[in-house]
Formats: sequence, structure tokens, C-alpha cells
Amino acid sequence: MKIIDIHSTITTDQLLKVLQEKLNPLFQQQKQSNISFTIEGKEGIVEISQPSLYEGFLFRIEIRGTQLLITRSENYIDDVNSLTLESILNSLFEELSGTDGVTLVLEG
Repeated sequence: MKIIDIHSTITTDQLLKVLQEKLNPLFQQQKQSNISFTIEGKEGIVEISQPSLYEGFLFRIEIRGTQLLITRSENYIDDVNSLTLESILNSLFEELSGTDGVTLVLEG
């Protein structure tokens, strides 16, 4: 799990909206691929998956105050699509944080 502090309070719906609007276009542009990911909100958690390529979720994000608790599926740690997604997510989290930036609280 990785915990980052974005120094801003957002709701699950706000995070979901940003990811649904930006994640797939950024991925497709960066990878020159037509792969699209499913981004869903479930009980206060945002999950990113691609059911036709991967079993289960790739990323699960929970919001606690200004912190994002990010769980990355252990099955796809070295997968190039998962690594690309993580890079894009990091840039979107920076964008969400505004001028305060992102602070890594825990990685493990």
C-alpha cells in the first residue's frame, strides 16, 4: 500500500470524476493504445480495472481526509500497463493537490 497526502480534501465522487475524464485519454495518448480501463466508485473506494485483460482490480484508492490510500494489485506489479497507469495517477494526484504538491506518507 502507498499512502500519499495531497494536502486537499476531496470526495470520492470528485476523484472518480477526474479519473473518469482524464485517465483513459492520457493512457491512450501515452501508450498509443486503444486500451480503456473501467473506473468505478464502490462504497467510498475508487477501483481501476480492465476485465478483458486482468483479473480483479489494478488499483484501489480510498480517501481519508487529505490522504489517498492506494493499493496496487500484487499480480501486476511489473506489468507495463500498470506501471504506465501508476505514472499517470501520480501526475493526476499532483494536479489535484494544487500548489501544495503531494507528500509520500508511506510506501510498502
